[in-house]
Amino acid sequence: MDIIPMLLKEMRQEAETTRKMLSRVPNDKYDWQPHERSMTIRQLATHIAEIPDWVAMGLTTDELDFAANAYNPTPVDNTEELLQLFEKSYANGYAHLEKATEPDLLPTWTMRNGDQVYMVLTKAELIRVSFCQIVHHRAQLGVFLRLLDIPIPGSYGPSADETGF
Repeated sequence: MDIIPMLLKEMRQEAETTRKMLSRVPNDKYDWQPHERSMTIRQLATHIAEIPDWVAMGLTTDELDFAANAYNPTPVDNTEELLQLFEKSYANGYAHLEKATEPDLLPTWTMRNGDQVYMVLTKAELIRVSFCQIVHHRAQLGVFLRLLDIPIPGSYGPSADETGF
């Protein structure tokens, strides 16, 4: 069984759901955060929009070392820019996965901060982790939007806002 077609299908499905969620972020709430230790909506939504590019990063590198590569999020000031960032990130990640071969998924990939190793995974596992990260952070964004009384789109079926429950 080939893994890449399954990963591509999952990536397309999650992108559809992610687009719906990101499109709900109101332009006047980008600096809002529910708690002082929480990210702002801008930080969270930008992170979600950039994650699909992890697929390309995972396929073209052997590691990410935060000590050597500080994270600099793409500046986003409104939902149009956010969606453009997501589409660019998604297209790049998808294109790299589409060109990959099954053997490309087998080498290991490491996430670290200098000597502190966070994870060592196969590249296939990294792609799955990136999909899980999108779902995880998208759920966080859903809570943020709920707290702002913004209707939540369905993810794997209709939401309570869409059904009226």
